[in-house]
Formats: sequence, structure tokens, C-alpha cells
Amino acid sequence: MKKVNIVQNILIGAGVFLLVFLPTLSIFVDIGYGAKGMLFIVSFTAAVLLMIIRPVADIFDEQRWLKKYIALRKGLGILSASIIVGFMIQSIIAPDSVYLASLLMARYYSLTNYALLAHIGDLSGLILLLTSNRWSQRILKGNWKRVQKLAYPYFYAGGLYEALYLNSAFAIFAMFVVTGLVLFAWTVKRLSRLKENQLAFE
Repeated sequence: MKKVNIVQNILIGAGVFLLVFLPTLSIFVDIGYGAKGMLFIVSFTAAVLLMIIRPVADIFDEQRWLKKYIALRKGLGILSASIIVGFMIQSIIAPDSVYLASLLMARYYSLTNYALLAHIGDLSGLILLLTSNRWSQRILKGNWKRVQKLAYPYFYAGGLYEALYLNSAFAIFAMFVVTGLVLFAWTVKRLSRLKENQLAFE
């Protein structure tokens, strides 16, 4: 568990650093399309790992050692969303920015260049990042888990954007894998509950 905590702290620290670093750097220099592309890959890869940890642990329920890695979902989520939100803040503070004003414009929700997918990722990532803390858990209580389900639109919006706009074969593969694992894990849990109910009535 100690190693998991170390990795967790590294992921959270990297996320916080990037959240501060990306908007600040944009004031002085353009980091370039290539560097941005690499950071988007890091963000999406972290989201993929976040999405597969839970279903894998559920599928192999008897392997208790897998359960401890579920805790890493928080760090992976913070790292992934921090990159997206960092670029979002960069767009807001850029000279002559119209990002906030565009929220009220139809073009913000346009499918041209798959802008809608990008913005779904931006907004859901922002909400997930803001609620990835114990204070939000206490305030939201039972609704906190419902809010965290935004991880699904966040992941699929990002995946579709990378697949359609950036022609990413990895994004397509990742979405198939995640979808398959989630459906398989749901089926395993469903069958397990049916079996338990059947035994209860015997």
C-alpha cells in the first residue's frame, strides 16, 4: 500500500504542477503543437488507466491485491483533468481571449472540427477536478458518486475527439477496450448477484 501511496502522490503532484505550469508558461511562450499533442496523449492515457482499473478489479474479484490499485483512480483523474483544465485556463487568459464569451455562442457547441466533443471534455474535466477532494465528498454526500460518473462523458468525449480530429488509432482501441471491460464487469457483477439471490432462496 505504501508504494501505491507514493505513486498516488506523484500523480497528484504532477497534475497540480501542470495545472499551474501550463497557463503560466503560455504568458511567456507558446509551447508548440507537438508538446501539446504529447500532453493530450498523457492526459488520455491517464484517463484510460482510470477507466480500466475498476472493471478489472471487479472482474478478478478474488484477486484482492488488485483492489488497492483502485485508489490510484484519484491521482490518474487529477493528472488527466489538470492537463485539460490547464489548457482551458490558458485559452481564458490568452490576450484578446473570447473563450468565456463563446460559452454563450452557438459555435461553442458546434460539431465543426468536433468542437462540441472538446468542450464536453473541458467542462466535465473541470467539474471532476473541482470535486476530486474530501471536502466535496462531505458536501455532496451521496451525490458525489453521481458527479464522478462524468468520468464517462469525459473519457468518451476525449477519445472521440482524438479519434476523429487527430486520427488516433490508440483512442479507438482504448475506447473498445474500456467499453468491453465495463460491460464484462457489469455482467460478472450481475450474474454474481443473481447467484447470491438464488442461494438465499434455497
